Amino acid sequence: MWQFVVDRWADISYRSFQHVSLVVQSVLLATVIAVSVALLVTSYAKLKPVANFITSVGLTLPSLALLGLLLPLVGIGTLPAVIVVTFYATLPILRNAVVGLESVSPNLLESARGMGMGQLRTFADVRLPLAWPVIVAGLRVSTQMSMGVAAIAAYALGPGLGGYIFTGLAQIGGANAVNYALVATIGIVILALLLDLGLLVIERLTTSKGIRI
Repeated sequence: MWQFVVDRWADISYRSFQHVSLVVQSVLLATVIAVSVALLVTSYAKLKPVANFITSVGLTLPSLALLGLLLPLVGIGTLPAVIVVTFYATLPILRNAVVGLESVSPNLLESARGMGMGQLRTFADVRLPLAWPVIVAGLRVSTQMSMGVAAIAAYALGPGLGGYIFTGLAQIGGANAVNYALVATIGIVILALLLDLGLLVIERLTTSKGIRI
């Protein structure tokens, strides 16, 4: 396997970059969507059951099946990969964002309003900082899950290391079939651990000292 990696190092490195780029960009997009929806849900209590239903049902959908449904609509390549990864990345972040925003004490919000803060400033200065650790926990779960979903997205010729896995499966019995699958799997695990470490550092740097665990 070592010689396999050496011979294809440039391609493996490029695919690894593609994989991380797909996941990071999709998770960032998912974070914006999830926090925005969570803010709406926590402002209108009647929407909470709808959000819970969407997250529960969404997580039960097989990613390969969803990808298959998208192919006739958007074709193959990067676009269906981004849509699928973003969809699944949004769900755990949304659930944690709702929990985090709801956990902020109403007394603190009342105090903020008493100080003349508007809704936007209250959200930015009070609600979001206090809910941030919970949201980041959802981000970590989302990122780890997205690494696997991004690999499956290679079925639609999406970017990343998943292509190696499908190549290995297609060449079962061939000389390098196991190497393709094994290199991609190990690479995805290593990248997932590095991203999780990066999120831990980001959480440490962006969480207010007063609420750090």
